Amino acid sequence: MKKKARVLFVSQEVTPYLDETPMSVIGRKLPQGIQERGKEIRLFMPKFGIINERRNQLHEVIRLSGMNLIIDNNDHPLIIKVASIQAARMQVYFIDNQEYFERKHTLTDKKGADFADNDERAIFFCRGVIETVKKLGWSPDVVHLHGWMTSLTALYLKKSFKDNPLFAETKIIYSVYDDEFATPLNKDFAKKVLHEGIEKGDIEHYKNPTFVNLSKAAIDLSDGIIKGSAKINSDVEKYIKKSGKPYLDFVGGENNEYIDAYSEFYDAVLEEVVEMVD
Repeated sequence: MKKKARVLFVSQEVTPYLDETPMSVIGRKLPQGIQERGKEIRLFMPKFGIINERRNQLHEVIRLSGMNLIIDNNDHPLIIKVASIQAARMQVYFIDNQEYFERKHTLTDKKGADFADNDERAIFFCRGVIETVKKLGWSPDVVHLHGWMTSLTALYLKKSFKDNPLFAETKIIYSVYDDEFATPLNKDFAKKVLHEGIEKGDIEHYKNPTFVNLSKAAIDLSDGIIKGSAKINSDVEKYIKKSGKPYLDFVGGENNEYIDAYSEFYDAVLEEVVEMVD
């Protein structure tokens, strides 16, 4: 009997925990739709401070918490929380840390300026997801990344954890959205992302940590690319098409048509079908 394919969703935004945006709606509806189509799923997002824990019934999972992640020679406690979307029979795992995620905003302050530590927040989130999945002992067939903040997951899975049996056969799919940030990340970003298994040649794009370069790095490391927004950065779009990677063009979401298209794309990537998907 063929086992269910396992899909790990790593999402920057998921409604109802954050306001509805095209990305947050996909973050909520896609995992449910994929689960209903016979695949096994897990869903992770950051526990931004704006999320009301009481209203959304979040609680800490003690057995998964307690690890410290070292970033730029500093220890940062990893806290894992979980909530359930009852209507979807689906759990959501939250990556939390008081220093990085307690503030009452997501990626920009009340004036719209990017937070200066968004670089470390992204590193912490992506590494926190992987460490938690390791503790769960859950081996994903596909990891689907949504939003630039999730992009480093591809680097760590393909370089730092490539020999871990849980991730040895994992395929990575990266969705590119119109979530471009204005200010490049911290100038020391390339140094901060270094981790076991990552070599200097792996971090060239991160030496100038713009949205475009983070996207290019994720594209290089992914097994398939999805255009998540109707319009995305033109340089990134050109880079995707030049890459020759399996590619799914934008599919409208008003009637959830994208869910079947995404499910079929996962299957194609798992079967190592390399032709372009229009």
